[in-house]
Amino acid sequence: MATDMKPPAAAADFLKHHGWDDAQILPVAGDASFRRYFRVEAGDRKAILMDAPPPHEDPKPFIAIAEYLTESGFAAPEIFARDLTHGLVLLEDFGDRRMREHLDDHPADEGAIYRQTIDLLQGLHRAPAAALPAYDEQQYLREANLLTEWYCPAQQLDVDGESFAAIWRQVLEPVIAAQKLPVTVMRDYHAENIMLLEDGRLGLLDFQDALVGHPAYDLVSMLQDARRDVPDALEATMLAYYLAGHDKDAAEEFRSHYAILGAQRNTKIIGIFTRLCVRDGKQRYLDFLPRMWRLLEKDLCHPALQPMAEWFDRNIPASVRSKPMSIAETA
Repeated sequence: MATDMKPPAAAADFLKHHGWDDAQILPVAGDASFRRYFRVEAGDRKAILMDAPPPHEDPKPFIAIAEYLTESGFAAPEIFARDLTHGLVLLEDFGDRRMREHLDDHPADEGAIYRQTIDLLQGLHRAPAAALPAYDEQQYLREANLLTEWYCPAQQLDVDGESFAAIWRQVLEPVIAAQKLPVTVMRDYHAENIMLLEDGRLGLLDFQDALVGHPAYDLVSMLQDARRDVPDALEATMLAYYLAGHDKDAAEEFRSHYAILGAQRNTKIIGIFTRLCVRDGKQRYLDFLPRMWRLLEKDLCHPALQPMAEWFDRNIPASVRSKPMSIAETA
């Protein structure tokens, strides 16, 4: 199902009202949601037009978190104008130098740029948390259950969903207990949502679903990237870099929580990518599933996840995980 990249009907009047008369509106890459993005050019001025149409989307969380990040000293797009009725937001244009493509073209920069992403997280985790809902057990379970709700039916699997949820409650308990002093969690912190700005800072995107929760979540989101292969050695180096200054016991506990949240996130993403294929016809997301299973299996090797690993072995054996899924099979 192709995304319609025709500018929204209200865009011309919105731009004219805010001083962008006769601006050219050009489509740019979208994401996995109903949101669409356009580059607006008027002479030597450029901006990004976000189209977040109600009722499917609500731009208010993006605006609020962008303002929080900016006030906390991070580079989020400046908000130039907004029309909440039509879901239109005019944003600062961070350009085209995205971390993902830059590293594809300049792999020698990998270590330095990933270190910079860890530095940013350390700064965010030192800052006062945003006034946001908590990443609680209900949210973790709702996300993990996307696997049993979408992937398992698509693979014609009859699985034990009750024990699946019970085991997740068990393994997540120490993670949730550690969130008594929560940090802001952007929840989609990875190489395709980071822009490399001219001033050397990292520009942040796609943070509208932020919550407050555990500091390991965004770290594992970056180092176990759903869309880019991060070498195991680099992941280990960056995790050790983040943990520098932690004592042995604290570091060991954090590594356990990192594996648990990695497993929860990767389980969720397998479900989401299957849903994008089955419900929305976006078959390209199936290409990511082999990477997601590799990441999940790596996390499941941690002793804290033994009960979860046993559930997967009983319900979704390796032979099924490696089975290609086609759009015909999911119809």
